[in-house]
Amino acid sequence: MESACKKTASVCTSETARGTHVFAIEGYSLKNGMGVGKFLQSTTFTVGGYDWAIRVYPDGTVQHSEDSVVIYIMLSIALRVCWPARPTDEPPLFKASSCRHGIRVHKSKLQNSTCIQDDRLLVTCDLLVIKESKVYETRESSEIEVPPSNITEHLGKLLEAKEEADVTFRVGEETFQAHKILLAVRSPVFRAELCGPMRETSTRCVTIQDMQPAVFRALLHFIYTDSLPDDMDALEEGDKREMVCHLLVAADRYDVDRLKLICQNILGKNLDVETVATTLALADQHHCDRLKDACIGFIASSEKMDDVVATEGLANIKRSCPSVVIDALEKRRKYAEA
Repeated sequence: MESACKKTASVCTSETARGTHVFAIEGYSLKNGMGVGKFLQSTTFTVGGYDWAIRVYPDGTVQHSEDSVVIYIMLSIALRVCWPARPTDEPPLFKASSCRHGIRVHKSKLQNSTCIQDDRLLVTCDLLVIKESKVYETRESSEIEVPPSNITEHLGKLLEAKEEADVTFRVGEETFQAHKILLAVRSPVFRAELCGPMRETSTRCVTIQDMQPAVFRALLHFIYTDSLPDDMDALEEGDKREMVCHLLVAADRYDVDRLKLICQNILGKNLDVETVATTLALADQHHCDRLKDACIGFIASSEKMDDVVATEGLANIKRSCPSVVIDALEKRRKYAEA
């Protein structure tokens, strides 16, 4: 019987280190004629854990090379080096005969290049050190890809299908079927009404007063899916704001904290002169401290303070909750003093 083929693999990697050193020679013209084999050397610099230095021979390294400048990169120990030790993009690259770790450049080419400016020779060494290679065995990945959670998708379908629904809500002229246990888990108010000792005598059908069917539908959608209905994005700006306001009231009524915060966030990011007063009244009535602070901050810092004061909404707030107006004016005074 033929045995199964075992698949193995290995990988070879190389550790590298890269560094750049700039060696500037001031008064370069004075160095010409210093003699064959005489050199100028940079300070020592470290790349890849090894010490290096640049040597410049203005009159070459051997006899009959006086017409050339030779540049070497010196290393403290033997090591494989990926050359060049050369000027980078500025100064330009010369095509010159090379040694193992050096280059030779004709003096006339060097003198007419941008490498020398104001009698200053600039040598840039861009060095890549290839260190010891490593080989290791690899194994096929045992990781199994796990898709993202889809529990809210399934719960949304459960709401739509009404399977095993055990409670019906009548809201206006519409009815909605739902599941007591899920409502109880998501809302302490529903838990008390449907499952606790204070539950209504008949919880098979519950009538919801003072709420529009569309708002209750959106509330149920959030309880099952932890998200707002997609069709809210299709509403006109004014209609969407009104729906969010009603949802905030519903979230406060049934103690759905996350929905309440989401509604506050939407309203807080879309404040304007015409709506800030009514939004402030809503926040004060339903104990939305963060939204209340956002509204007071908007009124206090707005350049259209007079326009806000003149709106009918702020006039109503003055009568119903004057303390809110006092807070706004006090914050306005602090802004003016700052």
